[in-house]
Amino acid sequence: MPLDDQTRSRIESLLASNEVVLFMKGTPQQPQCGFSATVTGILGGIVSDYATVNVLEDPEIREGIKEFSQWPTIPQLYIHKEFVGGCDVIQQMYASGDLHTSLGFEAGEIVVPEITISDSAAKAINEVAAQNPGSAIHLKIDAKWNHEFSLSPASGHEIKASSNGIDILLNRDSAQRAQGLELDMVDDPQGGGFSIHNPNAPPPVGQMEVEELKAKLDAGDALELYDVREMHERDRAAIQGSKFLDQETAAQIESLAKDTLLVFHCHSGVRSQSAAEYFRERGFTNTYNLVGGIDAWSQRIDPEVPRY
Repeated sequence: MPLDDQTRSRIESLLASNEVVLFMKGTPQQPQCGFSATVTGILGGIVSDYATVNVLEDPEIREGIKEFSQWPTIPQLYIHKEFVGGCDVIQQMYASGDLHTSLGFEAGEIVVPEITISDSAAKAINEVAAQNPGSAIHLKIDAKWNHEFSLSPASGHEIKASSNGIDILLNRDSAQRAQGLELDMVDDPQGGGFSIHNPNAPPPVGQMEVEELKAKLDAGDALELYDVREMHERDRAAIQGSKFLDQETAAQIESLAKDTLLVFHCHSGVRSQSAAEYFRERGFTNTYNLVGGIDAWSQRIDPEVPRY
């Protein structure tokens, strides 16, 4: 059926508003078909954020995107408004490294990581595998450094890492992130579970008290302090020396050394935590959230800074 002007306009608006858009069935957290799950798994290993459209919730878009791209199936991936392809094409591009290039990343060489699996972890894995014959053990480490194990048949595109008689299958990005990974078992009140130590993962976002920030500023320590609030809030109250975090400032941060001390603040510490997490995911290893934000600064450091 012909694509109506309204649906075409909606699709074009989605593509204009986002650099990477995936039209899929379901969501990345709950894909509703295997092909959509495969593509989100691939994308999640390369980029930490991309737009998705659940076509199951929008019949007009579901049919309209097929006419728009002249491609009969879903999922469909667009990068910079250009149609890339469906699941098979994306898998091929991922294996060759072309998908990384299209997304603005270096694919890197395919490496087989050295991992260590303890005896207790190997025993637990073997017990689970025995209950699922025909399934292989997969490990995905996404761009946010989340580690996810799963059991499913091998597709043939994975990289195999072995330790203690256990084979772990990884995609190419997970393999690069898994070098030196250690897998063990720990006991806890819930009955125990896997413990993962990955030396490549950036350290978690630190929490800095306002007194510590004041001491560092007074000492002239090298740090970058960013205000993530709205401009109307900053107009009412600001910490001297802080920089307003907008798109231009965010681009400047990307050019800094990855070990630069970055401190983010907002009004109370919630929004700044999210900002600090974002730059941690971008590879920065020394990111901090200011506990209590500018409100704590006003109460405990500089009462001349207005509270609101």
